[in-house]
Amino acid sequence: MKITKQEILDTALDVFAEKGYDSTILKDISDRLNVTKSALYKHYESKEALWDALIDHVEQYYSENFGHMESIVIPNSMEELTELTLRQLRFTMHDETVRKVRKLLTMEQFRNERMKALATKHFYSDIVSIYTTIFRGMAERDLIQIANPELVAMEYTAPISVMLQAYDREPDRELEIHQKMQEHIHHFISVFGEKMK
Repeated sequence: MKITKQEILDTALDVFAEKGYDSTILKDISDRLNVTKSALYKHYESKEALWDALIDHVEQYYSENFGHMESIVIPNSMEELTELTLRQLRFTMHDETVRKVRKLLTMEQFRNERMKALATKHFYSDIVSIYTTIFRGMAERDLIQIANPELVAMEYTAPISVMLQAYDREPDRELEIHQKMQEHIHHFISVFGEKMK
């Protein structure tokens, strides 16, 4: 039976997210794929090589689907800011690949240096950078008056990130958590909306 690299990467993500890196062996992945280990070796020479390829794949997936600094569109109103945020939240809450990656990053960030760096990047620095750029752009257009866009970005994104972690632990609370996220966004807008011209 022939398998593609994409099938291997998808299955590897499933297994690593369930068992963690240290507890996973290539046989776990080949068994899940219903192929021999030698079939995997035709694509990846070791678990480490497969792991590195998976991380590279995940980074590309994030960039293509979540966006990056070059693709940021500055909202023209608080309503557009709300729509942008909720669209990103729907994606990150419901995309199965992203959910598995978050679980994997959460587990491995204390055991693997590359995963630690990626956890910081995805859980903190990227999202703060994106919203710093958004708030700076809104301020430059006189849509909002703020002195420190980075601080405002942290104020905006940190509660959402905490609630997203709660959702990952307890997905059956999705409606409640999503409602709280919306309440936070509306509260933020009511506070900063007073500073709009």
